[in-house]
Amino acid sequence: MRLFRLSYLTSMSSQPTNEQRHIADKDRRTQERFWLGILIGLHIVLCCVSLVYLANDRIPHLLDPTVFHIRYDPSRLYVAILVVAVFTLFAPLFAFARFSIGYFIGFYFYTMVLGYLWIACFSDLNYNHPLAQLSAVASAAAFLLPALFVVSPIRQTYALSERAFDRLLASFFLLGVVTVAISSTYSFQFVGIEHIYEYRSKMESPALLRYLVGITSSTLLPFAFAGFVARRAYWRSAAIIVLLVFFYPITYSKLALFAPCWIVALLILLKWVKARAAVILSLLVPLLTGILLISLFGQHVASYFSLVNFRMIAIPSVAMDVYHDFFATHDLTYFCQMSPLKRVMGCPYQDQLSIVMQDAYKLGYFNASPFATEGIASVGMLYAPFAVFICGLVIALGNRLSADLPPNFILLSGAIIPQILLNVPLATTLLTHGLGFLFLLWYLTPRTIFELQPRETALVG
Repeated sequence: MRLFRLSYLTSMSSQPTNEQRHIADKDRRTQERFWLGILIGLHIVLCCVSLVYLANDRIPHLLDPTVFHIRYDPSRLYVAILVVAVFTLFAPLFAFARFSIGYFIGFYFYTMVLGYLWIACFSDLNYNHPLAQLSAVASAAAFLLPALFVVSPIRQTYALSERAFDRLLASFFLLGVVTVAISSTYSFQFVGIEHIYEYRSKMESPALLRYLVGITSSTLLPFAFAGFVARRAYWRSAAIIVLLVFFYPITYSKLALFAPCWIVALLILLKWVKARAAVILSLLVPLLTGILLISLFGQHVASYFSLVNFRMIAIPSVAMDVYHDFFATHDLTYFCQMSPLKRVMGCPYQDQLSIVMQDAYKLGYFNASPFATEGIASVGMLYAPFAVFICGLVIALGNRLSADLPPNFILLSGAIIPQILLNVPLATTLLTHGLGFLFLLWYLTPRTIFELQPRETALVG
């Protein structure tokens, strides 16, 4: 009896107190923030180094960087370092904010603005660069504050049953199969990246089918993949990845080409790191890989460097530079680029902005982010931060609708959205690519499917 009592008292004394737990949690958060800060600092440096490589005409590119106004002048390096250093003051926000879809999108926008600030220091385009850079910094702050810190959950008054949720995932997969099957009757061919624009210009399909392709590939199938992973239905999640592969030969889109690999890469990252670190590494690792490959192998990896460092990361920053130049001397749109508004209000541009930019700069038919479209193009550089702030509030709504879902589930189900928003206006992303529908899906998702045993929570938590 005495030995039992002694053993009990010893076990009680070995259990940590609430104060000890609090101190341990605080130390853990401090250490996590420290490593996030290291990763973010490295990412900032790599972004600048990558842009220097892009401006170096001795490195072979699939596209001439000078045509896209990516330049570098060593005599102005101190100016670029000073501008980037000021913008770096916003970086700690990502170390202290909790994960959300706004965090995911916000970090990609932070990278885009960082790239623009560097490019603008050397740009040969003729507009007020200091004022435009100040507008870009203000726009970034206006977006990040609500997108990072408005995260309180909206009370879920209705949720799908687990059985209905499983049926919904299966229906998304079947819808994807039907979409690919119908689209393949109009166009279906695996082609090299260098030929996609040639084949895309010949595509003809009904508008309704194009909308279905966009929503299915961008939102519904990634959501189904995340749902199957959460339900531990691994064969079904693998089937989603295989199905996503078949969207490339029907769309001839670079995003459709790398989307399956992108989602799998995020899943692998989440096996090793938490969601916030995964977001940073999702850009840092491809960026670093491109720099190392081009440094070591030169022209033999020009395709990778052009696709990742140039097209995926630099082009959204270039778009801000081009839009600032164009709308400094042309009429603003006042949101008339949105099809519903164009029908009821006068608009100085009858074509889509991507076509307008192609006609003016011959850079290809690329769209731009909300910073350039809802911001610069619609209201000009002075009022762009106000428009971007509204975009931040919209993303904050997505934060609130998904606030009590596991970070890994949000990250996987929204895996494609940040990539889309780097090149597409928010209004288009909400409708054509189904971001608004994704918000609704997050709200309706039954939280009970994530109530797993402790050894299982690493998969979805």
